[in-house]
Amino acid sequence: MPKPLQALELEKFLPYRLSVLAQIVSESLHDLYAGPFDLTVTEWRVMAALGRFAPLTASDVWQRIVMDKVAVSRAVARLLKRGFVDRAVDSADRRRVSLRLSPHGQSVHARIVPLALEYEGRLYDALTADERNQFDALAGKLFIHAQALRQSY
Repeated sequence: MPKPLQALELEKFLPYRLSVLAQIVSESLHDLYAGPFDLTVTEWRVMAALGRFAPLTASDVWQRIVMDKVAVSRAVARLLKRGFVDRAVDSADRRRVSLRLSPHGQSVHARIVPLALEYEGRLYDALTADERNQFDALAGKLFIHAQALRQSY
């Protein structure tokens, strides 16, 4: 006998809620830097990764920001063309190309970071200090568990 269909209450479904929250937050933050700096979400995430962890290969960037490989590759190409990112061939392994922010990219990065941190602070204003600590701990726990689940499939 087949099982009856289960109802999926989308508005209560955790993956949906996390996705919508992430989209709203990402779009709101994008609104702060898109106009003044003419950057896409993916371009900014590439710059943020390079600003924190450079030098990185394009593959390293993709793994850090967990976005579509093709979108990351296109973002890197645009950032190189616009002079935000420099690349250098590894002298030990000529096949390996490292990326880092150019001086111009560093300047733009330095102007966007305070906007991003201010936005984060305003977002966290919705939570008490204890709630923020709980949220950070729970989000970290879910992140690790989601990675483990993904690797198990």
